[in-house]
Amino acid sequence: MSLTVTPNFRDPLAVPLREYEPGDAFYEALIELHEGLSDEESAQVDARLVLLLANHIGDLGVLREAFALARRGVTLDSSRA
Repeated sequence: MSLTVTPNFRDPLAVPLREYEPGDAFYEALIELHEGLSDEESAQVDARLVLLLANHIGDLGVLREAFALARRGVTLDSSRA
C-alpha cells in the first residue's frame, strides 16, 4: 500500500455537488472538533486523533511516508529551541 495524496474524501450517504465537497465537510468537522477548546486541549485532541488514525492505517511504510511528507517544508524556529 502507498500513501494516497490526491483528494480521497467521501461520504457514502451524501451525493457531492462538486468535486471537493466531501473534503470541505471534513474540514468543517475538524474545525468543529476544536471549538471551545484551549490551545493545550486542541493539541491533545490532535495527538489522540493522529494515534487513532495511525492505528487504523496500520501500515508503517505508509505512516513513514506520511511523516516525511508532513515534515517537508516545515522548518524549526531556532528561537523556540
